Amino acid sequence: MLEHLLIALALAMDCFAVSVVCGVVVRKVEAGVMLRLAVQFGLFQAAMPLLGWALTMSFRTYLEAVDHWIAFGMLAFIGGKMIVDAFREEEDKSVNPRRFWTCVLLAVATSIDALAVGITYACTGYDSLGSLVLPLVCIGVVSFVLSVLGFVLGVRFGDVVVKKVRPELLGGIILIGIGVKILIEHLG
Repeated sequence: MLEHLLIALALAMDCFAVSVVCGVVVRKVEAGVMLRLAVQFGLFQAAMPLLGWALTMSFRTYLEAVDHWIAFGMLAFIGGKMIVDAFREEEDKSVNPRRFWTCVLLAVATSIDALAVGITYACTGYDSLGSLVLPLVCIGVVSFVLSVLGFVLGVRFGDVVVKKVRPELLGGIILIGIGVKILIEHLG
């Protein structure tokens, strides 16, 4: 359960960061905008691992000998990318989170990493759809909650949160740590 929560937290860091920016842009807590953004983030974050898992399961017999290396490589790559992104000063305030399609595009963009996590699930023993229920629900709920929190913090504290907290850095470190754990378990 702890591993599911850590993965969910790591994946939700992008949602949190984007939600902070959306809160900065909107400048007031608009419940409709905030909830639509959080629901879309939660749904996409939960659906993308399922998609990655389903695609990978069809090729699983070919991947079993190297699955732990694939899982490690993907988590290390995603985590490394998140760490690098944590030190970039990119903020696109021209984004309008009040528009439905803007929220959808943001949800897709922040959930691409979750697709790769779904691939790692297929490579690390999640053999049935039933075995994915807990991790997917955990990912969706954590993404929803952190999106709401990020939006509210963005409204209240604006740019200070993004510059001081660096949520992508924490998420990247967590993902790399989980990748190393998977590698050690399979090689040991």
